[in-house]
Amino acid sequence: MPYSRPSLTDLRSMVSADIVSGLPNGQALLRYSNVRVLGDVQAGLAHLHYGFLDGIARDAVPWTARGEYLAAWGALKNVYLKPATGATGAVQFDATPGAILDEGAEINAASGVAYRTVQAATASATGRLTASVAALLPGVSGNCPAGTVMSLGVAVPGVTSQGRASSDLTGGANTEDQEAFRVRVMDAYRAPPRGGAELDYVTWAKSVPGVTRAWCLRNGYGAGTVVVYIMLDAAQAGHDGFPVGQDGVATDEPRGVPAIGDQLTVANAFYPLQPVTALVYVCAPRRNSLTLTLEGLSGASLSTRAAIAQAVAGVLMLSGSPNRAVVSRTDIVTAIRAVPQTAGFVLSGIVGRQGGVETEYPGNITSDQGFLPILENIIYRP
Repeated sequence: MPYSRPSLTDLRSMVSADIVSGLPNGQALLRYSNVRVLGDVQAGLAHLHYGFLDGIARDAVPWTARGEYLAAWGALKNVYLKPATGATGAVQFDATPGAILDEGAEINAASGVAYRTVQAATASATGRLTASVAALLPGVSGNCPAGTVMSLGVAVPGVTSQGRASSDLTGGANTEDQEAFRVRVMDAYRAPPRGGAELDYVTWAKSVPGVTRAWCLRNGYGAGTVVVYIMLDAAQAGHDGFPVGQDGVATDEPRGVPAIGDQLTVANAFYPLQPVTALVYVCAPRRNSLTLTLEGLSGASLSTRAAIAQAVAGVLMLSGSPNRAVVSRTDIVTAIRAVPQTAGFVLSGIVGRQGGVETEYPGNITSDQGFLPILENIIYRP
């Protein structure tokens, strides 16, 4: 049974009772007596000691440890807090042929995010200057799609002041939060590495900054291949968490086409860890876009509808998988019922769209291989 730590009030009462029990004739303590003050001081010191012992007990095991103690537990299993990373990509400007944009030149996006060129770039004979850039500050704010308007921080002779991102700028991620880190630490204790087992690939993927979910498929592209699907729910929130890039293998893998963008970042992280014979492809799941029809909630408020959408999305995130996982219809109904002011509704229909083909699910949701169920719309009817 867990130990119940006494509160300061309880300790003061206990000390006061002990003092009174030792006085002649059980005399009550005066409000401002010296003995009462000394008793309160003793209770306060005892409360500090209990707090110290409580902290030791909490940090003595990985499932409740905090801060540097949780980091130490993770380090024992070679699991470390994922740091924030900066986005990278390419930006293109119109320029006079031969014009040079120096390394370290500042470039600003319309959103206010600042980037610097990672190496000098020279305009081609066609008047196009393409420079590789990296965000000045780490975080998801540096991620942006191709075509985003970019401006030079300082005018450069022969180069127009305004250009555009010629590729998706990807790779930006925030520092991993403590609870997500704790889950990875506990996973490492529950399932230690086994030289390239299925769970190893999932663990390796989740150790890459920005990756929040991952799944492994054996022999996905034939014998000897491993397919790893990834999602970046926070870093690519603007794309519903789906990675931005192109499926493929690591840069140094000669047996396949290298990936691009987020997929390449993960594939390159795998390469020194994976078994030497495995041909690993890192892929983005495809969308199984779901439309739900609810009857009896046509008068639901906007806040209630938002809560319902969040509840359904939570079920899909917990149970959904591109490896043909089954999402229970009952789980969706239960999640909606937990939202206040939803009594009496009926989930009358679920329709999914996979690769342009619509499928109606009269029962549970089972996506095709490689497709991940996500909520696209909820239709409310009387």
